[in-house]
Amino acid sequence: MKIAFFDSGLGGITVLNEAMKRMPQEDFVYFADTAHVPYGMKSKDEVLTFVKQSVDTIIQEEVKALVIACNTATSIAIAELRRIHRIPIIGMEPAVKPAVEMNRSSGKRVLVFATKLTLQEAKYRELVSRIDDMGMVDSVPLPELVQFCENLMMDGPQIVDYFKTKLAPFDLSTFGTVVLGCTHYPFYRGILSQILPNHIQIVDGSIGTVNHLMQVLQDSSQLQGTGNGHVKWMCSSLDDAYIKKMEKALAFLHTVK
Repeated sequence: MKIAFFDSGLGGITVLNEAMKRMPQEDFVYFADTAHVPYGMKSKDEVLTFVKQSVDTIIQEEVKALVIACNTATSIAIAELRRIHRIPIIGMEPAVKPAVEMNRSSGKRVLVFATKLTLQEAKYRELVSRIDDMGMVDSVPLPELVQFCENLMMDGPQIVDYFKTKLAPFDLSTFGTVVLGCTHYPFYRGILSQILPNHIQIVDGSIGTVNHLMQVLQDSSQLQGTGNGHVKWMCSSLDDAYIKKMEKALAFLHTVK
């Protein structure tokens, strides 16, 4: 049986990539809801409907676990999905907790990049209020970045100028960590490492999510697969060109340090 990953578009491939490195003996399904990408600027009710429809399709692939590799979809739909389906469903959340812990002793601040919808959700606000007892977290929405990624615009002067404009209001000397709170954003880890001061660390939720996935599979004696890392690509728009785009995105990640 395969492990499924779901996102509105290319973003979840950053989590899939981490899983492929850690679990080479597994086979995977990756499903992108390309008929409705991006989610970050849609209403909560729309996203919930789109996610439920997509997961109904994914479940037909006889998967043993499903990763909702999208922070926005997790915050809106994870509870409902777990109520409906019996397989393990793993969600994402911005890596605010490890980032705060990394900076607690230094007193440096944490800057969270995420979609507008994620930042508006109660789940995110509750996460920050629970963890950020020192008031060290700042959040900034980067809604255009998802569309840049979906167009395979991973670098170049336009992307550099975009980040510099978004970072301009902040005194970066006061920050110790940047959190990539959308699964599309790790595609820009390389370019961010060039733009940000050397003392700033960049973190995302991929490692923690895959650790959780592996523990859940271990607990149910399903961790040792018999696959070879094969990925079945699927998308809701049934677009062969987008399948090729997903393959290119995965290949790009192999070049990012």
